[in-house]
Amino acid sequence: MKFKLRKFRKGDEGSLQKNINDAGIARYTLDIPYPYTRKDAVAWIRKNLKLQKSRKPEKINFVIEIDGEVAGSVGLSDINRKNKRAELGYWLARKYWNKGIMTRAIRPMIRFGFEKLRLVRIYAFVFPPNKASKRVLEKAGFKLEGKLRKTIVKNGKLYDNLLYAKVR
Repeated sequence: MKFKLRKFRKGDEGSLQKNINDAGIARYTLDIPYPYTRKDAVAWIRKNLKLQKSRKPEKINFVIEIDGEVAGSVGLSDINRKNKRAELGYWLARKYWNKGIMTRAIRPMIRFGFEKLRLVRIYAFVFPPNKASKRVLEKAGFKLEGKLRKTIVKNGKLYDNLLYAKVR
């Protein structure tokens, strides 16, 4: 399936809300609420438009566009230029799961981080039951570095987290 990576833009709010508003996506992501409201979508687009104007943003997000819609997103956050590292994050609409899209989408994001931002380390956290996300990272060359026990609070409950990383 074909997709393109691009920056967020005004007008993305409707397809963003439609495709991200899924309990299955929210379950394994730290900052995506469910239900995902129009207000959430407007705030996210506004935040990304502001980040795009920054000369040295701490966060960079791209749309995974399929058939003219926001079908997902991939980005780097906590970009630390001094220590040359950043965290990778991503999500994809359910109807596009198990098609190899996410693995193909994160590869250019990794290249961007290593080549344009001159990062040396890109890492990602995964909830242990999220087998699909583990496979995506492994197929993209990430290595499991360890399990952080009871390190993340989501919906008032403590969870373990797996740390994956890829180094240049």
